[in-house]
Amino acid sequence: MTEPTKSETRLWTPKGFREDDWVHAEGVEALAGNGRFILPLQAFLGLDDDVRKSAKERIGVLLQPGDELDKIVGLLDQLSLVALAFPAFNDGRSFSKGELLRSRHNFKGAIRATGQVLVDQLPHMLRLGFDEFEVSNPVLLKRLEEGRTGGLPLYYQPAVEPEAKGPKYSWRRKRPG
Repeated sequence: MTEPTKSETRLWTPKGFREDDWVHAEGVEALAGNGRFILPLQAFLGLDDDVRKSAKERIGVLLQPGDELDKIVGLLDQLSLVALAFPAFNDGRSFSKGELLRSRHNFKGAIRATGQVLVDQLPHMLRLGFDEFEVSNPVLLKRLEEGRTGGLPLYYQPAVEPEAKGPKYSWRRKRPG
């Protein structure tokens, strides 16, 4: 099986498929042009503070699984998008980063999953606070086109999604909304 091309990757949000106005760029020279750019971590960190602040709506950062989230925590107010890479289906470190961005660091911008976004991962990503997905997996594309996001009808663990107050362990056995 060959790797999908960029044209086969579509952007999906919980509101459906939409045009992607972000472009993955390799370096800061892309900022000379018009548009919105997702920069690798080192390129983003290399930007001058004034550039990051003035171009907040045009700059996103891509974190690979091995990149430390702490490197951008103090700069989250200068970002409107954090893209988290899933280069292989068996590497879940980006799940933790997404959850930490929402729960611990209260990041209000977009959190995007990129790379190997698979059918069985999508419901969990949604519960953790991801709100944009670069989808190239043909099975997931087909299901999303049909309006099916999958998932289990019950779950036991708390998540970023607020839970109803109630008796002890109110977060258990809650049917998804």
